[in-house]
Amino acid sequence: MKKIIYILLLSIFIFNCNSTKSTSSKNDERLESLKKNDTVKIANEEIEYEIIIIEPGFNFWLASRARPKGFYTQSFLENRNFILVNEWNQRVLQPQRFDTNLYELQINYQQGIDYGYEVNYMLYNYFIYFQLTYKQRLGPFLPRI
Repeated sequence: MKKIIYILLLSIFIFNCNSTKSTSSKNDERLESLKKNDTVKIANEEIEYEIIIIEPGFNFWLASRARPKGFYTQSFLENRNFILVNEWNQRVLQPQRFDTNLYELQINYQQGIDYGYEVNYMLYNYFIYFQLTYKQRLGPFLPRI
């Protein structure tokens, strides 16, 4: 009889240990799905401008850590992006000094063209993500969120 009670108690203990699964919210599920989809397409249909970013973790970082849309003004984003793009392009042109795996292609970003808020927002946040992830510093500004 003692063996049956011991086995019964052990079974209940094991069952209770296994049944304590954490419930994830819809927000957590959305963030997890963003980890899997690592391609970001930034486009402005009106001026036919498009950026495609294939970067592991960027979607997740953007959804979880970046400032929300509307936090920065478009003029702020345009000014920062112009500086950051110029530095990026300089590094692409100097493969002997900078890692060609990090700086592969130039970015054609011209001051005075209205790329729209979405393109500027995503590009700026990619630069922040890139600097924080790869411990790089583009331009005179500290990368921060």
